[in-house]
Amino acid sequence: DIDGMNAAVDEIIAFGGKAVAHKADVTKEQEVSDAVSRCAQLFGSIDYAHNNAAVIISKSTVNCTEEIWDKTINTNLKGYWLCMKYEILQMQKQGHGSIVNTSSISGLIGRAGDMPYNVSKSGIIGLTKTAALENADKNIRINCVCPGAIQTKDWNDRVIKKLGSLHPMNRVGQPEEVANAVMWLCSDNSSFVTGHSLVIDGGRIAGEW
Repeated sequence: DIDGMNAAVDEIIAFGGKAVAHKADVTKEQEVSDAVSRCAQLFGSIDYAHNNAAVIISKSTVNCTEEIWDKTINTNLKGYWLCMKYEILQMQKQGHGSIVNTSSISGLIGRAGDMPYNVSKSGIIGLTKTAALENADKNIRINCVCPGAIQTKDWNDRVIKKLGSLHPMNRVGQPEEVANAVMWLCSDNSSFVTGHSLVIDGGRIAGEW
């Protein structure tokens, strides 16, 4: 979404920040490497990284095709590994950094009919924990967020009400609420937090209610 990226860049610059848009396929190692290198060259370092690419194709275990499996795992898991690989290499060079990956409550609980997505989001949690342990003594922290239903511009009032009813807080989450959690995990306010999966779901998976 080049238009969306450019709009985000314009907004950041309008608030006095620095930003560039760079299109890359996270499933292609060279494109990921080039994107990370360009970022480091333009800004001098990569202090924080938020990996957030995802595809959602709802299929059960027996109805999922190899094509759907590969597309989901390649984007949602392989893509995260490739991004983390080159982000971590850069952060090791500079001696610091913080990475936040977007998983989901679907990575923590099962959900019938969403097998490939659930598997990919569970994998992100495992990847996050492993990389966090490997880099804990290198001043690099790695965590993930696990959102519940977060409102998008495509949802109508009926969808918002239906999904909201699944949460004890009786509403869906807002993108800003996830962004605030990501910013906290990136910041020094969470300096003793690594390998953590932060659930942002209005209490949905806390238990029966």
